[in-house]
Amino acid sequence: MEKKTIRDIDVKNKRVFVRADLNVPLDDEGNITDETRIISSLPTIQYLIKNNAKIILASHLGRPKGKFVEKLKMDPIAKALEKHLAKEVKKMDQVMSSKVKNEVRKLKSGDVLLLENLRFDKRERDNDNDFSKELAELADVYVNDAFGTSHREHASMIGICKYIPSIMGFLLEKELNTFFSLLKESEHPFVVILGGSKISDKLGVVRNLLKVVDTILAGGGMCYTFLKSIGFEIGKSLLEEEMIEYCKQVLDEFRNEGKKFLLPEDIVVAEEFKKDSVFKTVQIDKIPKDWLGLDIGQKTIDKYKDEILKAKTIFWNGPMGVFEWESFEKGTKEIAIAITESKAESVVGGGDTIAAIKKYNVADKIGYISTGGGVSLKFLEGVKLPAVEALINK
Repeated sequence: MEKKTIRDIDVKNKRVFVRADLNVPLDDEGNITDETRIISSLPTIQYLIKNNAKIILASHLGRPKGKFVEKLKMDPIAKALEKHLAKEVKKMDQVMSSKVKNEVRKLKSGDVLLLENLRFDKRERDNDNDFSKELAELADVYVNDAFGTSHREHASMIGICKYIPSIMGFLLEKELNTFFSLLKESEHPFVVILGGSKISDKLGVVRNLLKVVDTILAGGGMCYTFLKSIGFEIGKSLLEEEMIEYCKQVLDEFRNEGKKFLLPEDIVVAEEFKKDSVFKTVQIDKIPKDWLGLDIGQKTIDKYKDEILKAKTIFWNGPMGVFEWESFEKGTKEIAIAITESKAESVVGGGDTIAAIKKYNVADKIGYISTGGGVSLKFLEGVKLPAVEALINK
């Protein structure tokens, strides 16, 4: 990458504002259910501690929409950071105030201070210039280590970069290099597994990947619009009517390029969208009119596994079905296990996909787990990330 990193600048005794992505999932009691993003942020924080920087950490958590929400306070994040860093993390109760500014002034080299949830202040999402300037005045250097938010034009992502030297952290650098390698340096066969609910979220990615992939394996809710586009009855399965013509065009483009875009041959269908609904497996030309598809069937699983085991590079984004429910988890589970049994370099992205590999205890066998779901798709689509563009060039 042609952007400066924390290796390229002297941080000793400097106040360093680190925009991390500590947006972790919480249960109803406010406990963190997955610390992946916190753990992924540690190398940058630890480097800054070791090099005697004064660290101001900031992140959003959830979607408070510019208002204070008790259950979205950063307190559990501070406790988790203290555990992993084995040192005190001073947690502020405000995003910005005279108290925050005073505490920043008191920081000693190696200290870590965590601001309250950035999105409690509506000026964050508005990319308000005054708010950007206030954030910048806290520090001497800005570090973007929030890959998962780098497609957002928010104050802490791009506005702050106008006022102080702005560089990459280790996580952002690693994520960008990983996805750059996927696009430019992948070994073939390169297989992409796409699931999840909406094809509209992935169509730009699919078209851009046409240049570099050999095979796409489609599952999840998005596959039904493709099936509809080639004439199949899909019952009450998820459908994006406005995307039917685009799906037809994509399938034609892949065929014309001699690439494979594989769709399910059989589907697990249910009478209702319920955990305990009556269900059965049918061929794709036998989907009952009043039923809906909630997983891929065994023939499809076997066909997809064959492609996975031949692959040299794999990227997976989106589950194959409603894996949270036992009756409809088999497709996602077997695909996850097949990836770990292949000899391919594997990259997995997206919150639901990460939840699946953790559920099936295969996370430690995946080559790289990305902290960004939507942003990784934007990058693979060829879209420039505004928060990366705002950083200093080498």
